[in-house]
Amino acid sequence: MISRRLGSIYQKLYACFGRQHWWPAKSPFEVMVGAILTQNTNWVNVEKAIWNLKERRVLFPKGLYGLTEKQLAGLIRPAGYYNVKAKRLREFLTFLFREYQGSVARMFSCDTRRLRQQLLRVNGIGPETADSILLYALKKPVFVVDAYTRRIFSRHKLVSEGVGYDEAQGLFMRHLKKDTQLFNEYHALIVRLGKEFCLKNKPRCEICPLKH
Repeated sequence: MISRRLGSIYQKLYACFGRQHWWPAKSPFEVMVGAILTQNTNWVNVEKAIWNLKERRVLFPKGLYGLTEKQLAGLIRPAGYYNVKAKRLREFLTFLFREYQGSVARMFSCDTRRLRQQLLRVNGIGPETADSILLYALKKPVFVVDAYTRRIFSRHKLVSEGVGYDEAQGLFMRHLKKDTQLFNEYHALIVRLGKEFCLKNKPRCEICPLKH
């Protein structure tokens, strides 16, 4: 029953919006950086910060690792909370070089569960950021949950209001085929629906693709 409902929701969203082409990045490392920078800000501001890093030709592990925290903060200023995010990026880079010798390629072969546990131990990386890195950068079949997911699926009575991250994630992990492309597209479609129709204060239920 739940599997069918989740499948039906996906099909309706895909029919309405089409493929979303997430994550918009040129490399897995760029996805990782973007996942950290997008915390508490919108993607437009993240793109400006990413552009600054590309302009300085430092958007690769050794390039960012060679910057001081102050230099990094100056370059990512458009993303907001730049001092905090510079510190988080430094923590992630320290982890990347300590555990994987600065090689993103080495991370691909790591067991998903172990890698997730490692990421969650990095200061400033929570479940949503860790899972975004796993799914979008490393192509691991892990479903990403965000505020849009909780809002939409609680309104459709599939999870309770105020549901925790793990419980919400479990809904998808248990009832959908563990497929990277499916999880990628489904989450992107959820974000699209949340931004355009299932708004926090004034949901546009009368014209929502999931109206029926």
